[in-house]
Amino acid sequence: MVFKKITLIGTSTESFEDAADDAIDRAEETIENVHWVEVDELGVEVATADEREYQAEVTVAFQLED
Repeated sequence: MVFKKITLIGTSTESFEDAADDAIDRAEETIENVHWVEVDELGVEVATADEREYQAEVTVAFQLED
């Protein structure tokens, strides 16, 4: 098996958990064979956002097709 990793950043105005879920949900909707996700970094956008925007940077690993 061979896997590829990509980085996604999910966002939420509610929480870091929701931000991570946003990225994971999007990955599962658009990428086949997702095997695992690693949460790499958490951050909060405050400068340009009307509300706090929680961000979760995740690494998504998925299996490449044969």
